[in-house]
Amino acid sequence: MGTWDIGPFDNDTAADFGGRLDEAAADVRGSLVREALDSGGGEEKVAAAALVAAHCPGGEPVDTAYGPKQPLPDLSGLRDLARTALDGLVDKPSELSELWAESGDDSWRAGVVRLRDLLASTPAGGAARPV
Repeated sequence: MGTWDIGPFDNDTAADFGGRLDEAAADVRGSLVREALDSGGGEEKVAAAALVAAHCPGGEPVDTAYGPKQPLPDLSGLRDLARTALDGLVDKPSELSELWAESGDDSWRAGVVRLRDLLASTPAGGAARPV
């Protein structure tokens, strides 16, 4: 895994995921995000969860050069799935969380926990935000 920072798209796998979203037809982009949350690797789950959070009140837009550039559908309906995906990364041992723990820098985990907390606190049916 090539990683250059702690952001959701700051690694090769997540950047590739962003590229796949841009290459996909508009009507399947939401399904690709759901699939990443359901069965993707840790890097894709974090990236997909960041995209979902961007559609929720209080969420920050994903404006990195490595994230998707094409419009995404409203992903706020995937909030619970995204939170559950992040639960599995921070509450249970995972390869990704173990790699970050070995680095001795807790910044990545703190960012994922903040993202998970945002997803948990966002009321269902909240106003959508552009990504």
